[in-house]
Amino acid sequence: MNEKIKTEKAIQSVKEFFERELNAQLNLVRVSSPLAVEENTGINDDLNGVERAVAFSVKGMNGSGAVVVQSLAKWKRVRIMELGIEEGWGIITDMRALRPDEVFSPLHSIYVDQWDWEKRIPEEGRSVEFLKSVVVRVYEALKKTESFVCAEITRSAPVLPPEIKFIHSEELARVYPSLTPGERERVFLREHGAAFIIGIGAILSDGKRHDGRAPDYDDWSTLNEEGFNGLNGDLIVWNPLLECAFELSSMGIRVNREAMVRQLSESGCMGRTSLAYHKMLLSGKLPQTIGGGIGQSRVCMFMLQKNHIGQVQVGIWPDPVRKRLAEEGIVLM
Repeated sequence: MNEKIKTEKAIQSVKEFFERELNAQLNLVRVSSPLAVEENTGINDDLNGVERAVAFSVKGMNGSGAVVVQSLAKWKRVRIMELGIEEGWGIITDMRALRPDEVFSPLHSIYVDQWDWEKRIPEEGRSVEFLKSVVVRVYEALKKTESFVCAEITRSAPVLPPEIKFIHSEELARVYPSLTPGERERVFLREHGAAFIIGIGAILSDGKRHDGRAPDYDDWSTLNEEGFNGLNGDLIVWNPLLECAFELSSMGIRVNREAMVRQLSESGCMGRTSLAYHKMLLSGKLPQTIGGGIGQSRVCMFMLQKNHIGQVQVGIWPDPVRKRLAEEGIVLM
């Protein structure tokens, strides 16, 4: 069988198995989702606030345009409300996004594919303890997928550790004060194999952030029961093939009214309170949720032991990149 066809079949197997396990762990129901949303509604994810969204005009919309989604973080919360999803249940969908400002690398392309999931939770679920309980379930789905892939496809030994390590970004900064956030992740993940770094977006004691996060979906500013700011984070594993910290998921408990106003103010984005999404949240219409995105190509890369994202997704690559990869023996899809 052609090697590319083998890879395609393996990708399908990985995706089907992982989604089935994730749905079982989190009580998720598959739903349809948009490729683009109406602009100037606040629904699209602004990421770090500087990335351009792909925009276009739409006939019959009275001059209103649309933007290709950058993620579905806020759209999912609205959809939970519209569908009347009960507490303890959630939704999952395939998110397809374009991020033209992404820097090409073995881990990044301008095309993003994720399992985007969202789950309705009670107000008392706004805690680090609850966040950790959900992370453990997501990690369990990853471990089961790895066991399946190693037994049925790659015929290799699993590398994920039995348990995931939790640490706050502030704790990382205190342990490794002279290192950059990326260097801290690399050192920590090399030692522990899998970690969930809490408080992504929060301002640390050195006045900096571990990484940026938009102010209007994840709650990265609320003081939690462990004495740190944040109810969100990133799930990262150690990739022995690439010898790097390898992010698979960003997730978190979503902002309530108080947290969103605080984060919008801190980020200089109070003007967003006039947008449709933000008005819904401020008026109490949106349910409390937890959610995240899990990179489909990233999971396939890790599980199938590929060393470039172009080996598990079809993308656009500059000619110099294609030439260099061909010289290295890397065959892009």
